[in-house]
Amino acid sequence: MIKNIKNSQFFAFVKKEFLYIFRDTWTMIILLLLPVLMIILFGFGISTEIKNTRVAVFDPSRDAATQQIVNNLSESEYFIIDRYISDISEVDKVLKKGDIGLVVVFAGNFNENMQRGNASLQLIADGSDPNTAASLTNYATAIINSQLHRSPPAGDLGGLPRINCELKLLYNPTMKGAYNTVPGVLGMVLMLICTMMTSIAIAREKESGSMEVLLVSPIKPATIILSKTAPYFVLALFNLATVLLLSVFVLKVPIVGSLGLLTGLSLIFIFVCLSLGVLISIVAPSQIVAMLVSAVIGMLLTVMLSGMMFPIENLPLVLRWIAQIIPAKWFIEAARNVMIKGAGIAAIAKELSVLSAMAVFFLAVSVKRFQLRITN
Repeated sequence: MIKNIKNSQFFAFVKKEFLYIFRDTWTMIILLLLPVLMIILFGFGISTEIKNTRVAVFDPSRDAATQQIVNNLSESEYFIIDRYISDISEVDKVLKKGDIGLVVVFAGNFNENMQRGNASLQLIADGSDPNTAASLTNYATAIINSQLHRSPPAGDLGGLPRINCELKLLYNPTMKGAYNTVPGVLGMVLMLICTMMTSIAIAREKESGSMEVLLVSPIKPATIILSKTAPYFVLALFNLATVLLLSVFVLKVPIVGSLGLLTGLSLIFIFVCLSLGVLISIVAPSQIVAMLVSAVIGMLLTVMLSGMMFPIENLPLVLRWIAQIIPAKWFIEAARNVMIKGAGIAAIAKELSVLSAMAVFFLAVSVKRFQLRITN
């Protein structure tokens, strides 16, 4: 009899807990959709292959041999021939823009030199991401050398000709991994500090009931939001200074571009993260939900969809679209261009515009939702 009572009590508590979980929409989303999201992101994102890299070509001779090599590169799954450049001085310009990952530079009279048994070309890659640069040059070298077996020269030259592939890595010739890591870590740190901590702080006020007091007070919604985010803005500035100092003096990663431009870019990104944190806190019903949502956006999506560790080109088309709305993607890309490549404001104008629009959008939606909460 006692055993049956205990069993009934146990199942009653189990039923109650299931009902609580099913009633909480956010809990259901976290429990059921998060594993799906993780397997998709990790399944598609973690890959050592680099695909669909855009290539620029400098080819003064435009002969049959160079055209065949360009066609071979284009036919592979790794490269897309994006453009031909007319002047060798354009190499640095196209790589700084960030949409080109590799430049193939042919020497003059390439076909004639190849028939004589010795032709040369140069593969110039963006060394700010050393792992990607090494993979790209290895892929390209293998494809170019395969040309020798497809089209041997006429006559007896005592064997196949040689194509000398000279490799050149701009911006990071020593291939230090920290050059690629530091901008990504900076973006993730700011995302976590600003977004997660801000969302938890405001959600905590809601759970404790003190938010209701603020709602009926004459304080304007914008003032409440700014007062809650101000401490985390100061902490974000401290973290920004700390990461930059450590990167320069400990990791020996130079800031090639303008420090003022990098600081301005970081300030805009901090505003984006703070505004996103406020929006999450207003929508989320509890601290735990706010923390988990901000952790997914600040950690999981930032690592997998920002280009911080894995190339976005590897992802399926749908995930590449989603990556475009991840704030850290735009910040990390621009920070690399400024820190490592020495790019100016014109080169990161697109990233600055997108981040500024995100900051305005998140802040406007947050204030609007806050005002609706007051009126309701």
